Order: sequence, then C-alpha cells, then structure tokens
Amino acid sequence: MAGRPGTNQTSYSPSLKTQKGRPPIFKDGDTDWVRPDGRGFHQCRPAFIRTGAVNAASGSAYAEFGNTKVIVSVFGPRESKKAMMYSDIGRLNCNVSYTTFATPVRSQGSDHKEFSSMLHKALEGAVILETFPKTTVDVFALVLESGGSDLPVVISCASLALADAGILMYDLVASVSLSCLGKNLVIDPILEEESYQDGSLMVTFMPSRYEVTQLTVTGEWSTPKINEGMQLCLDACSKLAKIMRSCLKEATTTSQE
Repeated sequence: MAGRPGTNQTSYSPSLKTQKGRPPIFKDGDTDWVRPDGRGFHQCRPAFIRTGAVNAASGSAYAEFGNTKVIVSVFGPRESKKAMMYSDIGRLNCNVSYTTFATPVRSQGSDHKEFSSMLHKALEGAVILETFPKTTVDVFALVLESGGSDLPVVISCASLALADAGILMYDLVASVSLSCLGKNLVIDPILEEESYQDGSLMVTFMPSRYEVTQLTVTGEWSTPKINEGMQLCLDACSKLAKIMRSCLKEATTTSQE
C-alpha cells in the first residue's frame, strides 16, 4: 500500500432492558456508567481516512475508526462480462470480506454476503449508473480489523474510494450506526456494546441532497427514541461527510503539486 495523504484523526460526533441471559452492561439508574473506551454516549470515535491506498486500483481508500480498520478498492468501469445485451445503465458489484485476523477469534477469511448486499443498496442510489452503460464497476471492501460498527465504516470508505476512482456520484455517502443500551442511545458502538444492545439503527445518508439511501433498524423502538436516534445519526453523517470531502480536496491538491 502506498499513497496520497489523507486527513489526521478527526471527530464527527453529533451535537446533540438488556438481552435475555446476559448480565447487564450497566445497572438501571446508573448515571456514572461510562463506555468501555471512555467516550460519551453521543461521541464518535476519532476517524482517520485517506485515499490512494492501493496503486493498482482505479480508486481506493483506507479508513480507521478506533479499532475498526477497512480498505476498499474500486476497479472500472470495465466491460461487463454478464451484460450480453446493451444496457443503458452500468452495473455496480460490491463485495465485503474479512481477513483471517479481523476478529479476536482467528478464523478463515470469508466473504460477508449480507454486508455485500447492504453495501450495494447503500451505494446504488448515489452512483450515476447512466454514465457508464454496459460496463461494470467493482467495489471490493476488506475489513482488516473488526472493532464494531464495521458496515458503516465500510460504506463510508467505499463511497470515498468511488470518488477517488472518478466515478460520478450524486453525493458522497456517509454512514453511522447507533445502539440502544437500556435507556441510553450510544452512537458509533464498539464490538462489546453491539453484543449487549437491545436494538440498533444504521443510517446511510447523502448530506448535500438530504437523502437517506439506506435505513436499517433492529429491535423495538419507541417513536421518540427513533426520532432522537435518527437526528443523532444524520448530524454525525453530515459532519463525517465534511471530513471525507476534506480528504478528497487534500488528495487533489497534493496530486496537482
């Protein structure tokens, strides 16, 4: 890996009953409970991102959010082998895989079909597919280390890699997740917090168009809670997108010098 400079670690925090059989991560009414990594409930992990991480790719990006580390490579547009007939729009193929050492328990590296499908859905609405008819753009995301909130990091990193490859998009796509732990909403959860969550919320957002490309909800949510969670995620996505734009501008400036 080599490449063009990106940004320093930057924060994008928003300005604003446990699972059966598991011991509670905190007691009811425990106002002194702190997150395992010491962050506030509405504080995101420091984000480090840069483009140009893979020289052989058309575009690439590396993202490090706390202990979650992801690298994404984009290839194309190139002639589609599956498109036997002419198509007015291009194809977007997405693949998410994990290294053998990505999780605490060492295992064989494997593809994650569910994440691959969700990555495709998150990006499809942002890429202007009409600009590369009868061709394919391949997006390969590799999780180097799983530290929690893996999919939102993959989506944000993939969006940056597509922009680095010169693929026309309506807007950059930023993604943030949130966990419900008892009465608390915890943004950008780590693995330990995800294992105890009562519910989760993931938002994939195009800030300039104020458009959500994907919304994933698990567990039971009251209307006030989900409204609060949505606002926290949208605010964090907007701030993350600014960091992503700064990274692209810095890379462009460096390449012109």
